[in-house]
Amino acid sequence: MSPHKEGVAPVIVVGAGPSGLAVATLLGQYGVECLVLDRWEGVYPLPRAVHLDDEVYRILNRLGLGTQFAGLSRPAHGLRLLAPDHRVLAEFQRPADGGAHGYPQANMFDQPDLEQLMRNNLRIMPTVTLRGNVEVLRVTQGNAAVQVDFTDRATGARESVRASHVLGCDGASSMVRGAIGAEMEDLGFEQRWLVVDVDTSAQLNQWEGIHQLCDSHRAGTYMRVGEVRYRWEFRLLPDETAADFATMDTLHPLIRPWTGDVPVDDLRVIRVADYTFRAQVANKWRDRRVFLLGDAAHLSPPFIGQGMGAGLRDAMNLAWKLAGVLAGELPATTLASYQTERKRHAKRTITVAKLFGLTMTAGGRVGTALRRFFAPGLHLVAGLPAQSGTPIPLGSRLSALARTSAVGRLCPNARTSVTPDVKRFDEVAGDGFALLALAITPEEREQILLRGAAPVVPDPGSELHQWLVGHRIAAAVVRPDRAVVFTADSVAGSLARLPSFHSASAKTERTER
Repeated sequence: MSPHKEGVAPVIVVGAGPSGLAVATLLGQYGVECLVLDRWEGVYPLPRAVHLDDEVYRILNRLGLGTQFAGLSRPAHGLRLLAPDHRVLAEFQRPADGGAHGYPQANMFDQPDLEQLMRNNLRIMPTVTLRGNVEVLRVTQGNAAVQVDFTDRATGARESVRASHVLGCDGASSMVRGAIGAEMEDLGFEQRWLVVDVDTSAQLNQWEGIHQLCDSHRAGTYMRVGEVRYRWEFRLLPDETAADFATMDTLHPLIRPWTGDVPVDDLRVIRVADYTFRAQVANKWRDRRVFLLGDAAHLSPPFIGQGMGAGLRDAMNLAWKLAGVLAGELPATTLASYQTERKRHAKRTITVAKLFGLTMTAGGRVGTALRRFFAPGLHLVAGLPAQSGTPIPLGSRLSALARTSAVGRLCPNARTSVTPDVKRFDEVAGDGFALLALAITPEEREQILLRGAAPVVPDPGSELHQWLVGHRIAAAVVRPDRAVVFTADSVAGSLARLPSFHSASAKTERTER
């Protein structure tokens, strides 16, 4: 039975964009009943995000979509910075083979295709119900529950559902954000840009990466999204709107440096729209039982392709914590770490995106100096794994006692053996905690399994073994979101701090034993 038919759902997710679909899927994997409410009956048809990095690809694989996403995405070769005359100022290559996370470091895709995959995947979750074509009106908190009032847009009927927790994934104009009294903090960036999507079967014969045109008069971006889909973005002048480029006569001069001699009749315009790129972050991401994720919590300029990915990182961070609290295995105080850990990282990523945008668009001596100073280091941020090199400020009781360079960072999704076609870390770690060590005795293995964690011992010489040795780690506890929470010089030392958390896979293994 759908959970909302009884007027009660343990978790209500407001919004079925990438963040809402991701957190609902993760909660469904943990067996948590969720009701997802969305304004749209199906996938919002217009393309928006077109890039994600290898860490977010890793999250998609966790959702069960890795193989399917490979079929609709296209690895990009990296990033080029171009002068106004299209000379190459710098080129930063991204290898198409797997990096630390096991996937290509830059991936292009069409967001409606990805969202359809995510919706189809959600249908196999027996504990999750997705209900579209509804308008959420109010979110009201009581002492023990949250009431969500909404209207069926087809019939006009008013309904109410009570939940233990509500997750606001309802975008930049979030109603849930307003309901908890949160406000957006302005980080000092606002630019209007034209976004153009074009389909063509003609070959443009351009470098298969992202082109960033650094031009104070008309900064722009070009990227190949798929086999026939291309995107351009251009900064609009103060008196311009998308209507000024509604015809190919006015649009073609902008894109011709890339389309060359391709006949105009071979270029099919999918959309021409103007967007205001902003840098903002909510001043609070939680009020008691209500949380904000995705664009409801943060807005980033798109210059390093991390906007959608930040929302999936939110989902990955929060889902296991909420599942553990609802199951009574983790203390309620665990939820306090969500904003602490995610807001700082999101704000840092937005700041980098803002800096990148200014490097592209600033004019005069300031722009020249920015490009000369920052261009050599932009390969560290552009397009690009945004969290694997950034410590997570672990602030809860799950934080580390023994600090190392690995603590607070993601454990790599490295190979666990030197043999061909071997499994990577994520495949053996499951969806709960993992205790990763150079050696584990049978007795220690039993204790690890009793706590619901996965014991992982990589083979000598394997990538994962080399990572442990390189960081001088004998044993490490890795959270379900793959962050290393502490390390020790023995398994016994790690066991002393290993929480009891029985994920769905751990429960299955315990039943089969």
